[in-house]
Amino acid sequence: MEESEAATQKDTVDNICVEESAENQINEATGEVSSQMSNPGSVSKPSEDTEARYYERLKLFDKVMQKSLEKFIEHASFNRFASTFRPLYKKNPQRMESIYKEFIEEMRKTIQEDISRLIEEGRLEFKLNELDKLESAAKKNKDPAWRPSGVPEQDFCSFLMPYLQKQEAYMRLELKKIQAENAALAQKVQAGRESVVQTEHRISTAVDEWKASVTEFERLASSLCPADAFDA
Repeated sequence: MEESEAATQKDTVDNICVEESAENQINEATGEVSSQMSNPGSVSKPSEDTEARYYERLKLFDKVMQKSLEKFIEHASFNRFASTFRPLYKKNPQRMESIYKEFIEEMRKTIQEDISRLIEEGRLEFKLNELDKLESAAKKNKDPAWRPSGVPEQDFCSFLMPYLQKQEAYMRLELKKIQAENAALAQKVQAGRESVVQTEHRISTAVDEWKASVTEFERLASSLCPADAFDA
């Protein structure tokens, strides 16, 4: 008996939710598109030749998101909700149904706000314009598009080799910079060593000259004042 009542309540709630969600989706989609098209500060305004295309893509995006939202809400059925809170459901089924409706509406509103925020923060219009440019460039490119060969090793190598080659070129450039820095440092060290050798040579020369001057002074002193002149 309880299961049949729960199934009946589920069908009723689902029908009401689907009707309300369909109406809300139309209103929200219209409101979001009009607000984004009329608000130039949120994202860059598309040109006239891409405005219609962007509008259609935005409607398709919103339709896909709403369909995904409905699929998600279908999993949060009243039966699952009631089975989770079965003691409360047995005490007051009507109150539980009211809580479920409020829960679904709040969840729908929150998810819809998150989707709108993602559209604004993710700059969906700019990304769609970039997609148009990529499509146009792909049409102009006559070269065949890349397709997997069926051999994962080859596909992986073809994807990884350009990256490794760039890294190798970068490492070679850095190696040349380090070698140049080392050469400059080696020159500075060699110049320092030569300066030390020259300084040592100058010091040694100065010491020799000082010793020679001292010896000459002693010789002159001894010749001018002989030691026997001071004998008593």
